[in-house]
Amino acid sequence: MRRAFIAGNWKLNKTISESVEFVNAVKASVAGATGVDIGIGAQFAALKSLADACKGTNIKIGAQDCYWEESGAFTGEVAPAMLIDAGCSFVIIGHSERRQFFGETNETVNRKIKAALAAGLEVIMCCGEMLEERERGVTNKVVKDHIVNGLAGLTVEQMKKVTVAYEPVWAIGTGKTATPAQAQEVHAFIRGLLKEIFGEATAQSVRIQYGGSVKPDNVKELMAQPDVDGGLVGGASLKPDSFEKLVNFGK
Repeated sequence: MRRAFIAGNWKLNKTISESVEFVNAVKASVAGATGVDIGIGAQFAALKSLADACKGTNIKIGAQDCYWEESGAFTGEVAPAMLIDAGCSFVIIGHSERRQFFGETNETVNRKIKAALAAGLEVIMCCGEMLEERERGVTNKVVKDHIVNGLAGLTVEQMKKVTVAYEPVWAIGTGKTATPAQAQEVHAFIRGLLKEIFGEATAQSVRIQYGGSVKPDNVKELMAQPDVDGGLVGGASLKPDSFEKLVNFGK
């Protein structure tokens, strides 16, 4: 059985103090959540303070990006080992906004994933199509390109530390959500790709999150789909009461 994984992606939101205030507000209410892993992907400056505030809890802290080099003349970048030193256990790589606004490619996603795994981080790798790509009927082609090239060269052993997040870009922050059936269709397609690349056992063990306008009022129906194993949640993860409901979707 795949364990559910609900992760908040806070994007460019919350100061350090606001971040700590948030986790202090939700610690008790999510402490009893069973059968689910809980994560928060925060901005770099808040990571250490968040990790300290979450020690001894069931909340994992992660970063929203990393670089593939350990050190050097790469102004503005953060290495995977530095994230671990700050208390991170995972990193989000290849988010659509990184692709859209910051030139992320399948090649850079692949290099970052390999560097993150080598350093000891778990990885959430994002994939998904733009609105015009869905309208042209090339969703599967785009997703396959992201999966095949983003995960190129990884071993079965490394895939034990990778979660895939399917994020239909047209449903991020728009209020639109893929129907549970639409989400399931693409998640099943992704699992089929993983089977082709890594074999049946790995395909059945890798968690696939859905990441397009997940909210408390649709999370239970999405999570009921056989190949939806969690959520990579944006806006709905920013408020304590909403986040608590997402994490406790099974209650």
